[in-house]
Amino acid sequence: MNAAVFIRPVTAGARRQLPTFVALATLLFPVPTLAHELRPAYLELREERPGVFRVLWKTPMLGDARLALEPEFSGDARVITPVTMLMPPGAAIQQWTLHASELRGQTLRIRGLESTVTDTLVRLEFVDGTAWMQRLTAREPSAMVPIRQSGWSVAAVYFKLGVEHILLGFDHLLFVLSLLLITNGVWRLVKTVSAFTLSHSITLTAATLGFVHVPPAPVEAIIALSIVFVAAEIVKKRRGREGITARAPWVVAFTFGWLHGLGFAGGLSQAGLPPGHVPTALLFFSGGVESGHLLFVAAVLGLIWAGRRIHIPMPRWAGLVTPYAIGSVAMFWSIQRLAAF
Repeated sequence: MNAAVFIRPVTAGARRQLPTFVALATLLFPVPTLAHELRPAYLELREERPGVFRVLWKTPMLGDARLALEPEFSGDARVITPVTMLMPPGAAIQQWTLHASELRGQTLRIRGLESTVTDTLVRLEFVDGTAWMQRLTAREPSAMVPIRQSGWSVAAVYFKLGVEHILLGFDHLLFVLSLLLITNGVWRLVKTVSAFTLSHSITLTAATLGFVHVPPAPVEAIIALSIVFVAAEIVKKRRGREGITARAPWVVAFTFGWLHGLGFAGGLSQAGLPPGHVPTALLFFSGGVESGHLLFVAAVLGLIWAGRRIHIPMPRWAGLVTPYAIGSVAMFWSIQRLAAF
């Protein structure tokens, strides 16, 4: 079948003294300027009447340029109204009306996606109440629209989205890393990880369901400051003075976890929740976040365990390298986010 493009571009030692290789990894790891991954593109088609779809196409911006991504179907699909475009901060939003006799069974492809590091979330809602939700990536930039989508396929999409959101959310990971570095003892570690999980799960759910409304800009700034705070607490502890985080890390994890949950909710809001599958999508996104969180904790603890068995003489100041590196990156994020208000 001939491809029918239905939009064209619009102009306009242990925890006290981390082993040397772990400290160097912290310094050399390529932390991007922005703590979050590039936000995904978002394509939504709502069938207003049989064969007529209202289309919303949201693409990320790189500076003043829109990412060169264009959706196309494999069969008959044509634009029947002029394309309008809005440009809120960080995105380009285009809308138009599409006519297609039948989208089910066609292959949707996001042209140009294979050359990017982002992905595209797709949601189709049909006039009969059925819907299709899919995530397209650089490796898999196309997918066939099925006759009907099951709840399990929605669950898989949102679970993977949750895992990737936490593993690519470098600010969240640095906060967790800081807590691991200052927490001694298995029981304290369990309480700290559990407290963080509980608090951010509560605010993630509340914000996603609309019970809490907080502007994202101050939330992101305070998340960065929370990392600075814990990094300073690590330095204080390694100089022989214990602060509140060293004495009760679970209290700090629970307190700042509320804000990190709002940050997770911001990521989920970019994807939206598919009608008819809201509980499934929310549950599995949250499960994906927790799975990624636990994978990161396990990886860090594995590095610490391995470091204990590599006895390399280190100067006393080496134990301060990692917290100073974490604090410096977090302070940069804080200044950047505060300046963006």
